[in-house]
Amino acid sequence: MKYDVVVVGGRLAGSTSSLFASKGGLDVLMIEKRQEIGSPVQCAEFTTKDTFKILEMNPSKKYLCTEIEGVDFYAPNGKHFRVKGNNLYGFMEGYVLERKIFDKQLAIESAKAGTDIMVKTIVKDLIIKDGYVGGVVAKHLGKTFDIKADIVIAADGLESTVANMAGLETVNQSEDIASCAQYEMVGVNLDPNYLQIHQGGGIAPGGYLWIFPKGNSVANVGLGVRNTKETAYYYLNKFIKKLDATPVELNIGGVPVSGPIDKTFSSGFMVVGDAAAQVDPVNGGGIKNSITCGRIAGEVAVEAIENEDTSSKYLKKYEDLWRLAIGKNLETSLKYRKIFEKLTDDDFNILAGFLENKDLNSISKLSILRFLKNYPHLINLLINVFIRNQ
Repeated sequence: MKYDVVVVGGRLAGSTSSLFASKGGLDVLMIEKRQEIGSPVQCAEFTTKDTFKILEMNPSKKYLCTEIEGVDFYAPNGKHFRVKGNNLYGFMEGYVLERKIFDKQLAIESAKAGTDIMVKTIVKDLIIKDGYVGGVVAKHLGKTFDIKADIVIAADGLESTVANMAGLETVNQSEDIASCAQYEMVGVNLDPNYLQIHQGGGIAPGGYLWIFPKGNSVANVGLGVRNTKETAYYYLNKFIKKLDATPVELNIGGVPVSGPIDKTFSSGFMVVGDAAAQVDPVNGGGIKNSITCGRIAGEVAVEAIENEDTSSKYLKKYEDLWRLAIGKNLETSLKYRKIFEKLTDDDFNILAGFLENKDLNSISKLSILRFLKNYPHLINLLINVFIRNQ
């Protein structure tokens, strides 16, 4: 078996890489370890509208659950403020997806573009010769065989085993991984067009809790925690006691919030998505980033094959381009995460009290400075997040 590109992992980053490599005329094989693409879900399922522009796809009702207009942020004492639309502080408009359908549909689009797909297949090793990755050793239904390729793209998720085989460092420190648990629940009462984010050390220490509406009183209720004695599952069950709702699905997993790995390429090899920790360190969101970087990896693979150069020197272009696209945002988010994680429950309550019933775009620098006279320890947060964004 011989391909131009072998992509390991069939979720968003892998399918996007495969899609754009196939659109560029390459022979592509995508390998997925599970027997079904799209399951299980390990995501809160929200993404911005820009995601579909990157994919060059029109969003379909078959996998769109709700259209989102903004976010309600809740402090531990119940006070909250609303951030609407695409404003100075980020992109809040988008969709809650049905990832089981969306992920499979993206794989289908890739197949239509020419990608071959093998499910229930595991990569046991890489083929490496003279410092170049030249394919994979795969196992499918008890049979082990070599698949040669000019480029291998690793999209196999958190702490990528395939990237480790290539000699790239992907292991995170425990404090840089958010432990997450999520129920899909029926009977959740909330505004169907607004996400909810709940902060508090007693709710989700080291992280936050989310409630994302999926329509018809169905919602994803989940949280991520870090550096805790109790599990994410413990905190989630503690929270849902206050909801008159019924769980119909449980998903548990981890999200890297350390910022991206130092190097995402070598000769004949690229790493993309969660495998490269291309995840927002503040909110743990990775859909748009994975798709952005997946497209870049696929298009760089096309150029490398056309130029008959799959060297590390050439494939560095992939890293240069994705860092240009999202690198600054990831650096800023990591800085904000380190600021937010120092806030106490009292700090969140104070901030929510100040921001409650305010239009964030119209908050003046003068009103912020007046507020800071009484709470000088919040200067770092408010200057970075509010004043510098104006």
